[in-house]
Amino acid sequence: MAKRRQAQYSGIGGQAVLEGVMMKNNTKYAVAVRKPDGDIDVQVEEYKGVCGDKKFTKLPLIRGVFAFVDSLVLGMRVTMHSASFYEDEEETTEETEKKASGGRADDIMMGITVAVSVVIAVGLFMLLPFLISDLLGKYIRNASLVAILEGIFRILIFVGYIAAISLMKDIKRLYMYHGAEHKCINCIERGRPLTVKNVMRSSRQHKRCGTSFLLFVVLVSVIIFFFIRVDNMAMKLVIRLLLVPVIAGISYEIIRLAGRSNNILIRIISTPGMWMQRLTTKEPDEDMVAVAIASVEAVFDWKAYLEETFGYEAEDL
Repeated sequence: MAKRRQAQYSGIGGQAVLEGVMMKNNTKYAVAVRKPDGDIDVQVEEYKGVCGDKKFTKLPLIRGVFAFVDSLVLGMRVTMHSASFYEDEEETTEETEKKASGGRADDIMMGITVAVSVVIAVGLFMLLPFLISDLLGKYIRNASLVAILEGIFRILIFVGYIAAISLMKDIKRLYMYHGAEHKCINCIERGRPLTVKNVMRSSRQHKRCGTSFLLFVVLVSVIIFFFIRVDNMAMKLVIRLLLVPVIAGISYEIIRLAGRSNNILIRIISTPGMWMQRLTTKEPDEDMVAVAIASVEAVFDWKAYLEETFGYEAEDL
């Protein structure tokens, strides 16, 4: 059997959903959900992004903006799919008819939900810290100190929000499936066959996690806003809103690099995000891991990957 080596990039990623896990490999994704009767339902679909395979969506910095939007759209889609298994079984005739002819309506509703989510996130993590620091600025004359306070408030609000929702019972189960998702990817990328036993002993933290991306967004915004100084209140707000895509693009490039490199600088940069994942991931049970494995195997040939990347022989798998 091949010797254990450093983690190697596999290209797969995913997210936790209600009682399940979504895994994505290139344009193909699978959603595995543990149904109320105990069976695992696996649905495989294709998603090419809001703009398809257009070349401009692959450009550095710009690709981060589209990757963020795509993650929101796909995330909402798979979450709605998983939630459908736990809706009330009895439906009125009118509701059934709406579902039968409501593909377009569902897409519109999903778009509205994503837009509202973005507005709330920008307001909570971008504008609220700015308004608080601006209020304190009436009593503090040092502009640099006000900018530092804005950054501190932004970090505290983000960490506080993550910590608060982690206390909710349903979110705890979601975070357990999040841990199962990470464990599966780590298991593969560490060169281990994808079995329940191997997955359970793998780490639940991963450098390419969305939690790390959001933390990078917060930290990058702190640095950028510290150096951008204008006196006009309205202009300050406009600049912060306009820079949101830029900040998302920079953050994406950082986490993209982190997922493909393991040098000492990358490990240092990734450390805060890995710490945050102690809040957003929990240790899963074996049934949850089985769901995550089913999702991986629907879109990714892990045996071929281990043979090609780590030199495994077929009999070792």
